[in-house]
Amino acid sequence: MTTLHPPAAAAPQPAPPPTRRDRRSWAGWGFLAPFVIVFALVFLAPIAYSLYLSLFRDRLIGGTTFVGLDNYAAALQDENFWASLGRVSLFLCVQVPVMLGIALLVALALDSGRLYGKSFFRISIFLPYAVPAVVATLMWGFMYGTRFGLVGDIDDAFGLSLPDPLSPGLVLASIGNIVTWEFVGYNMLIFYSALRVIPQSLYEAAEIDGAGQIRVITAIKLPAIRGALVIATIFSVIGSFQLFNEPSVLQKLAPNAITTDYTPNFYTYSLSFSGQQQNYSATVALVMGVITMVIAYVVQLRGMRKGA
Repeated sequence: MTTLHPPAAAAPQPAPPPTRRDRRSWAGWGFLAPFVIVFALVFLAPIAYSLYLSLFRDRLIGGTTFVGLDNYAAALQDENFWASLGRVSLFLCVQVPVMLGIALLVALALDSGRLYGKSFFRISIFLPYAVPAVVATLMWGFMYGTRFGLVGDIDDAFGLSLPDPLSPGLVLASIGNIVTWEFVGYNMLIFYSALRVIPQSLYEAAEIDGAGQIRVITAIKLPAIRGALVIATIFSVIGSFQLFNEPSVLQKLAPNAITTDYTPNFYTYSLSFSGQQQNYSATVALVMGVITMVIAYVVQLRGMRKGA
């Protein structure tokens, strides 16, 4: 009797070795992984945690409870928040054009080739940006002093009675002066770098056509650095909405003029560390972040549209 055996199973085929394209794709992810990890830890994780905090509220009875979007509704009706937002919006509309205008004029002067000691002036104008914001604010704060600073010395020397730069009506302008002094050199460097890469052939063509300096600036230089102008404007808008160091330092010198809700960032800081309202502070910070992002996007969209 013949016994039938099942056919032997085919031996498993070895997996094909990874191709060069597969190794290259994994190598790309390997180079990208450190950035992704750091980005997730220092950027995405704080935002996610702030979003989590904003959905809760600490109560005297019951402890931390889930409130959903109640904190956001309260923030949209918070008069202190809207007053601080209006204050930095006024600061933005006045200080940013002045600062960028001065930086642009300085960059054009440096690029003109008619300024002696160009390297010295470039370093001198950029140097205030290297001064920490806290140190710069303390320095200017003591200069503003009517009893112990430069303003007070001028009053004593000439018998004048200059207005107090740290009074409630002038303190915002005083802060704008500090910020302008700090960041004119930074924006000047952005504009000057953009001016240096303009092709020399454009200047030669303008010289052949008999164009003057004003015509060269309006027809060649300003259109060529439009992208740099948009970038500097976006950075300045974001920096204005993030105003914190200057008012927080000057508050010790002018407590009657600068309150704890003077700017949105100062307000969120005070809520969190002085008022122990971390949940509401996170809510205000997120609302302010969305407003800043929308305005920066609108500025970029309009700048790119004009460029096109």
